[in-house]
Amino acid sequence: MKTLTIDVVSDVVCPWCYIGKRRLERALALLAVKYPDVDPEVKWHTFQLNPDIPPEGMPRADYVFNKFGAGGIAKYEHIASVGKDVGIAFAFDQITRQPNTVVAHSLIAMSEPGMAQDAVVEALFKAYFLEGRDLTEASVLIDIAVSAGMDRAEAQAHLQNSDLHSQTIDSDKAAREMGITGVPFFIFNRQVGLSGAHDGETLLQGMVEAMNATTED
Repeated sequence: MKTLTIDVVSDVVCPWCYIGKRRLERALALLAVKYPDVDPEVKWHTFQLNPDIPPEGMPRADYVFNKFGAGGIAKYEHIASVGKDVGIAFAFDQITRQPNTVVAHSLIAMSEPGMAQDAVVEALFKAYFLEGRDLTEASVLIDIAVSAGMDRAEAQAHLQNSDLHSQTIDSDKAAREMGITGVPFFIFNRQVGLSGAHDGETLLQGMVEAMNATTED
């Protein structure tokens, strides 16, 4: 089997990142059909859309107003429409708290890349965007982690690990130092980078280009 590494830089409160995840899944399904000898390895990396939000978060209404002004919630209507196309029923009206995402990202970082990490990422997206759960609450984050298959005691330890949180913040800084300013951002075999929630076919093209470049090297 040939290996294809896929690094995804993302934030759990980025709706386009959730859409990007669905489109990546579409690309991986296409890859499995067209290139059955390729074994993709997906790893998720930290990016904070709002690194200056305090640890306790802030009211969602204030966040939207500060970002878009009066009537800003209408900005999400287009995103909701795109979400429906990929099977995501965004419930933006259910979100009451805009969180700082350092601790949530720490749970992702400590998950084993692959299916285990994917489960944590998916659970966080679902809890925030579909259920409007408060990602600033430790008990909520622990329940989310457990629902994704993580041991409760392990999740509790990650939430209380300040060194891990510092590493997560450093990962966010490292992404910015690489020149990443928006997410989702996909990196294939460390050769090809694509910024944005591209459709599955475009993401597949990036994968193929990266594999060809790796072969030529």
